[in-house]
Amino acid sequence: MKRKEFFKLASAGAAGLTLATSCSKSAQRAVEQTSATEIKKEIPSYRNMIKSSFSTAHGKAPSDRVILALIGAGGYGSRLSMKAARFGENVQIKYICDVDDTRGGWAESELEEIQGFKPQKVRDMRKVFDDEEVDGVFIATPEHWHALATIWACQAGKDVYVEKPISHSIFEGQQMIKAAMKYERIVQCGTQNRIADYAFTARDYIKSGELGDIYAVHVRSLSGNPVPFNPGDDLPTPDTLDWDMWLGPAPKVPYNVSRHRSWYYYWDYGSGFATGGDSIHQLDLARLIIGDPGFPESVYCAGGRYFFDDNRDVPDYQMATFDYGDFVLTLETGQGAPYLQGNRPEERLGDEIPRWMQHSTRIKILGSEKMMYAGRMGAGWQVFDRDEKLVAQDTGYYPLEPHVVNFIDCIRSREKPMGDIVEGHNSNVLIHLANMSYRAGNKQLQFSPEYETILNDEKAASLIRRNYREGFEITDHV
Repeated sequence: MKRKEFFKLASAGAAGLTLATSCSKSAQRAVEQTSATEIKKEIPSYRNMIKSSFSTAHGKAPSDRVILALIGAGGYGSRLSMKAARFGENVQIKYICDVDDTRGGWAESELEEIQGFKPQKVRDMRKVFDDEEVDGVFIATPEHWHALATIWACQAGKDVYVEKPISHSIFEGQQMIKAAMKYERIVQCGTQNRIADYAFTARDYIKSGELGDIYAVHVRSLSGNPVPFNPGDDLPTPDTLDWDMWLGPAPKVPYNVSRHRSWYYYWDYGSGFATGGDSIHQLDLARLIIGDPGFPESVYCAGGRYFFDDNRDVPDYQMATFDYGDFVLTLETGQGAPYLQGNRPEERLGDEIPRWMQHSTRIKILGSEKMMYAGRMGAGWQVFDRDEKLVAQDTGYYPLEPHVVNFIDCIRSREKPMGDIVEGHNSNVLIHLANMSYRAGNKQLQFSPEYETILNDEKAASLIRRNYREGFEITDHV
């Protein structure tokens, strides 16, 4: 695939601006209905910072060694570091950083076998950032740390691969872009479908007009049997854990194994067990396929704890509807669908196509002429006409390895990574909007694509930016 010119994204970064005219009437109605609410009408400052290119002064020759570190040594983060060491050219993993001493052993032993020596193990990521030899970092912490760790890394002159969802609020995504642009750092998001060839052939098919006018995009992200959440009691912090650093930007609370090990059930640390961590893959892929539209005019999200009346913060099922003016995008996400099936190995790593009717992570795109099904992580796509007539298709391959290698290549070349931070933010805003609507009481929210703010609900608007603990703040100035 031919690379595009680096960071030609000024229009994409302000993608919501193209929708401002179409949503002005609905936005005006919302303001009239809520005259008591003070709406801050200010175009986010990050848009003026987006650059069309970065200096090559910080680049590296293909023969130069790239030195990386892993921050957050769970199973997935460990896998990222091993992919980099195994498939990246002349790459070295110097550090494994985790606040929990019990994690990282698998990565440590595997990396020793791959590169001939063990990485150094540290607890505090700031020790990694202080090392001038380190070129880049993988950030695979719990979600509430993603933004601050990325900003600290950029300030320290490190390039970043940050796992999804990239941010914990709309404000955080904006500040991550500002940091990347100010310090001219590569920031690759962990939305690896952005590098999949079949995603671009699907986009090209839609661009050809064969599907007709797109009027609906339905994104599904459902998993199997739900599990009840049983929070444990507060306990003394284990000696093997730096609990204060684990909490980081989140409120100070006593140690609790449920918060530590099942953090995705709490709003303080994640974007929802149902909505956040997994569905962003499908949302981001759907946006790419239909041409990366900007932000919606409004969102309505209903949901709740339907399967168990337990004490989790987050719902176990949500359905969100995003109004883009000339088309509608829906997101259905949650648990409790054991009759659905995710990608089989033959689909991820072979040429088979999913059984779309009961595929748990499918995308369905309705055009005025034909319809398209698409799947993530190598599942490919198919287009159908009347009477279930198959008229076009493409298969794919699980794209994690090339996505990691793309990050390493961009550290050397200073070119735009395939999963760059601007589109990462644009996709992640949908997750935040869905949760804001749910947390405001399943209320339809009017959204300003121009100002990236809620126009008709103060409670929801307050979630655009969260409070931070002292010492772990994300400020307006990065």
